[in-house]
Amino acid sequence: MASLKDLRNRITSVKATQKITKAMQMVAAAKLRRAQNAAESGRPYAEKMAGVLGNLAGNLVAGVGAPKLLSGTGADQTHLLVVCTGDRGLCGAFNSSIARLARSHADRLKAEGKTVKMMTVGKKGHDVLRRQFREQIVASRDIRGNRPVDYDFAAEIADQILTRFDAGEFDVATLFFSEFRSVISQIPTAQRLIPAELPEDAESTTGAPADSALEFEPSEEAILETLLPKNLTVQVYRALLENAASEQGARMSAMDSATRNAGEMIKKQTLIYNRTRQAMITKELIEIISGAEAL
Repeated sequence: MASLKDLRNRITSVKATQKITKAMQMVAAAKLRRAQNAAESGRPYAEKMAGVLGNLAGNLVAGVGAPKLLSGTGADQTHLLVVCTGDRGLCGAFNSSIARLARSHADRLKAEGKTVKMMTVGKKGHDVLRRQFREQIVASRDIRGNRPVDYDFAAEIADQILTRFDAGEFDVATLFFSEFRSVISQIPTAQRLIPAELPEDAESTTGAPADSALEFEPSEEAILETLLPKNLTVQVYRALLENAASEQGARMSAMDSATRNAGEMIKKQTLIYNRTRQAMITKELIEIISGAEAL
């Protein structure tokens, strides 16, 4: 049985931990509001961009004039997995769920005889994946020096992807991130970047359906050559914004659970402390009474 001093030290330690988790929960709640607003503000632009590209590409997907970012290289052998996670822990299963989705995707591709390469954005994802895919990781970036995440940082990542694609290092690129739904719901998501994954029922900027007679100046090919690299940057930026909101939501939920668990542990340890103290007092009284009766 632990002594009273050990129990007091244990209770004091848990109370200190509870203060830390409560403070982290409040900080995450404050950051979540800004991150959620940024993520929700970025969705309409990214979706509209994809819609415009889908409208432009409606007649070019099967054509010889389609840009490589839209049609691909014609092969499906080498895959680049861009895995976006966070740089910090204490956020529940946020980082591990994204890494798990990327790992399962990589294992499936390898089972099909494909070549897998990885680019990690975020320290935690790199730390998890390098245990199994050390040789496949071709590049990694930390987010710690780029908080809050801005468009320039997303453009740097997109430029690296485009440079490797132009050099013929891969055929297909897939982006992994966590889509923010709510504080208790973050959905690990895989989105194909190259060839561009565009909606089939896209509408034009005028609201006309994709199969309507529209004339573009310059040509669809020229517009797509300009917009497709920008769309890649926009999709990466949206993924980083979704990740930022998901991370804070997951951390807020995890710290709330840790705070409540600490409270329950304090109650349990306090009860044990009181019972132990009462037993020791009772034992001392019995010894005093027994000694007095012996005299």
